[in-house]
Amino acid sequence: MSAPDLSRAKWRKSSYSNGSGGSCVEIAVLTDAADQRGIAVRDSKDPQGPALSFSAGHWRGFMAAIKAYDLDVI
Repeated sequence: MSAPDLSRAKWRKSSYSNGSGGSCVEIAVLTDAADQRGIAVRDSKDPQGPALSFSAGHWRGFMAAIKAYDLDVI
């Protein structure tokens, strides 16, 4: 699987992140040539830096685990 093209990604961050001192992540919805959706995530302080990408299904599972407090976080 190749890395997604993020050059046209429309990045956004939560309105709740205002005033957080820059400790934010941004997300972008991705659509490939086969019209498959995914999500990319990056650090808002380093927009030219690396980004993580997830399939839509993996992102939904991750968000469900967060909402259920089902993650071991250090």
